[in-house]
Amino acid sequence: MTKVEEHKRENDILLGFIERPALKWLAANMPDWVTPDILTWIGIGASVLIFISYSLTNVNPAYLWLASFGFVLNWFGDSLDGTLARYRHIERPRYGFLIDHWVDAISAVLIFIGLGISPYVDMTVALLGVIAYLLVSIMVYLITYVTGVFQITSAKIGPTEIRVLAIIANTAIFFIGDVNFNLPFLGLTSLYTLIVGLMAFLMILYFMINTGIQAHKLALLDEKRLERKQAKENKEEIKNKNTVAEPPKTALNDR
Repeated sequence: MTKVEEHKRENDILLGFIERPALKWLAANMPDWVTPDILTWIGIGASVLIFISYSLTNVNPAYLWLASFGFVLNWFGDSLDGTLARYRHIERPRYGFLIDHWVDAISAVLIFIGLGISPYVDMTVALLGVIAYLLVSIMVYLITYVTGVFQITSAKIGPTEIRVLAIIANTAIFFIGDVNFNLPFLGLTSLYTLIVGLMAFLMILYFMINTGIQAHKLALLDEKRLERKQAKENKEEIKNKNTVAEPPKTALNDR
């Protein structure tokens, strides 16, 4: 087990070639009064905005644009708070790790429930989506704890890519309307419900497959560690037996 300060971050996202330079520039040009904590609160506020916006789409679909703006604002706060702390060398690894993932969990719940309240996504599917997201999150945190590697992305897909997909979906739904499909076993199903359902299915599938892979790797490592431990214990046991078996040395009398 490693300390939080020693965790290795892996963030090989699809849009990393755009995001990393953008975050570095923003951190370097951020006013002094803007702190990582302020950015964290901006991220939380953006999640509340997304929740309210999706809820208000029952009144007017134009609120999809406000939800999309919320995703941009959420990216700004959630992605930049850690970058700014590292740029200014004011990291608080344990505090940051806890608060960052607490915010992620709250944000996911707000966003998916907001989708379920909207007229575009079935609530059951939305709840399945947040359950799948939290399962993947728990898997990532446990793997980080036992391996010391914090893998933010999954197959080059991370929070940034998910936000972009949400904005694209919002835009498409606004222009083409609430398209429905009459599917076998499912009945009348909206396009947005299918998108969220597919995301939930892929996240659950990834959770099961990756958990199995990581468990197998860890089992092999622990078996090797156990073999080395047993070999060391056997060696010590043999050494102790040989020490006991040796006859005591007696001093020779001078003649």
